[in-house]
Amino acid sequence: MKKSSELVRLQKFISEAGVASRRKAEELIAAGLVTVNGETVREMGIKINPAIDVVEVDGSMVDCSTVEKVYVVLNKPKAVMTTADDPEGRETVMDFCKEISQRIYPVGRLDYHSEGLLILTNDGDLAYKITHPKFEIEKVYEVKVFGIVSDELLRKIKSGIISQGEKLKPKSVRIIKKLENKTWLEFRLIEGKNREIRRICENLGLTIDKLKRVAIEGLSIGKISLGRFQTFTKRKMLDLLNMNEDGSRRKSDKTFVSAKRTVKAVKDKDRERKFEKGVSADDEKFVKYRKENYKDTIQKHKEYAENEKIKEELQKKIEREEALKEHRRRSKAKAERKEKRKQNMNSMPRKNSKKKK
Repeated sequence: MKKSSELVRLQKFISEAGVASRRKAEELIAAGLVTVNGETVREMGIKINPAIDVVEVDGSMVDCSTVEKVYVVLNKPKAVMTTADDPEGRETVMDFCKEISQRIYPVGRLDYHSEGLLILTNDGDLAYKITHPKFEIEKVYEVKVFGIVSDELLRKIKSGIISQGEKLKPKSVRIIKKLENKTWLEFRLIEGKNREIRRICENLGLTIDKLKRVAIEGLSIGKISLGRFQTFTKRKMLDLLNMNEDGSRRKSDKTFVSAKRTVKAVKDKDRERKFEKGVSADDEKFVKYRKENYKDTIQKHKEYAENEKIKEELQKKIEREEALKEHRRRSKAKAERKEKRKQNMNSMPRKNSKKKK
C-alpha cells in the first residue's frame, strides 16, 4: 500500500516537471492527453507516486528527476503576449527568452498592454506559490492615468470596488508623481485578480495611459532593460520573494521599497476655488484614450492632422495666389503710371533750343 506522504497530485507533478503550468496541466488532463500507467486520466485531484507510477503527456514520458529548474526575470515590453504561444501570431514573452534551452512558462498575468517584471520558470510548485492568494505575495505596480487625482478620488481607489460579484481592493495606493495633466500612482496588490487594477480604474472612470509592474515582494525590475532578462538561482529567488521552501513567509521583511516619495493629492475644495489647474482623472474626455477606443481615436487624430495639413496647404495656395494678384496689380499700376507720364511728356510743347535772329 502506498504511503500518503509519497503521493502527489497529478497536475502538480506535471507542472513540477516543467511540462506545463498547473492550470495548463489541468487542461491537458481534461482533454485526455495524460495517462498514468498506460490508462487515460480525466479526473482532477488524482494522486500518483512519482517513484512508481509512469506518467505520459501526449505520448511523452514525464520525469521530474531529469529537469533542471530555471528562474528567469524578464522586463516585458508593451504589446507582447504573456503566453508560451499565440494563435494569432503576435509576439510573446518567449520570443525574448530564446537563449533559455529549457521549457519555461510565464508565472501569473501581465496583460498585452502592460509592461514590467515577469517571472518565467519550469518550477510549477514555486509558480503556484507566487500566484495563489493564500501565500499573500505582494506585487507592486506603477500606473499613469490621465488627469488629476483628487483626495476624494484617491479615497475611492483605496476603498476598492465590487466588479462581477467580487471585491477588488488594493493593499495600498499612493500618488508618486503629478504631471501637468496626468498622474502616476503606485498600487500594491496581494490577491492579483484578473485585470484588477484596470477594472478598478475603469469602474471609477479613470483612463490608464501606462501600467508597469516594478516588483514582486523584494524582487524588483532593477536595472534590467526593457525586453531583456536575468536568471536567478532558486535560493536567490526565494530570498528576494521573502519565502521559505514550503511557501511560508520569512521573518525578515525584504518587501520592495520605492525611492519615489509620496505626493499629496489635490484637495477638492482647492479645485473648486481654482487654486489647482487641470482636468479631473475621472472626466469623460479621457475615455477616448482607452484601449477599446484607442484605434478610433488615433484614426480621428490622423484624419484631423491630414485635414489640417490640407487646410494649411490650401491656405498657402490662396496666399500665393493673392500675392501673385497683388504683384500683377502693382506691376500694372506701375506700367500705367509710366505710360501716363510718357503721354504727358509727349503732349507738352517743345522749346526751341536756338533763338531766331
